[in-house]
Amino acid sequence: MEFIEKDKTSLVVIDMQERLMNAIPEDKRESTTKNALILIEASKVMNIPITVTEQYPKGLGPTISDIRDGVGDGFSPIEKVVFSCGRSPEFRSAIEETRRREVLICGIETHVCVLQTTMDLIKDGYKVYVPADAVTSRKELDWEKGISLIEKAGAVVGTTETFLFQLLERAGTEEFKIISKLVK
Repeated sequence: MEFIEKDKTSLVVIDMQERLMNAIPEDKRESTTKNALILIEASKVMNIPITVTEQYPKGLGPTISDIRDGVGDGFSPIEKVVFSCGRSPEFRSAIEETRRREVLICGIETHVCVLQTTMDLIKDGYKVYVPADAVTSRKELDWEKGISLIEKAGAVVGTTETFLFQLLERAGTEEFKIISKLVK
């Protein structure tokens, strides 16, 4: 197993939309959103490209305002109707344009879109990292099985902090000072 590397990584935020997020139990919704926002802010600090997707926004609503605001300038989600982002031509183009072969994924739902996207990205030769505390599902069992299948597919599963500190590599840098404040 290798460390995730910031110059090779892009962040993908999957389907954190109003109707989907409202179906998630409140404690899981809050912690997943918090950790996704930490990953977004850290990505901005480290110049890691961010790609956001929305599953059928006409029916499921737009990305929640916390995530939209967190991404900030240039927020332009990729709309899709396929569960796997990897089966969306627009997503594939966006992720290929980053020219990065490591993908850090957060969002929902773990056992559907996150899992299927992970599987397709791995099949296409990407190294995928999934922080278990930055993905969730409506039901605990679905989340647990999703995480298990994500690991079996070959992704590296850790936590938000695990991957942040691997991306940082060392203390004492300006990036470290900013990001260490995010994880208090």
